[in-house]
Amino acid sequence: MNRLVVIRRQEHFCRERASHDSERRLFWLAEAEIWEQRALDEIAFHLRECNLEGPGHSHASPNPSLTGSSLTSFFPIPS
Repeated sequence: MNRLVVIRRQEHFCRERASHDSERRLFWLAEAEIWEQRALDEIAFHLRECNLEGPGHSHASPNPSLTGSSLTSFFPIPS
């Protein structure tokens, strides 16, 4: 999950830049959105790994309800 911390820091950095750089605000917000999606992808990957490694679930398939933007309800995104 260290990768998630790095990704979230980059997302935060982009949002901070957006708040201070009015000329390129939209660029920095778009970059933050990209990093936010990477964070969600990282969380989904981690959850799939946990499901695959769980006891008695060595051949379990990932839960499709835990992928994509629905994860924001489990992991709130700081603004």
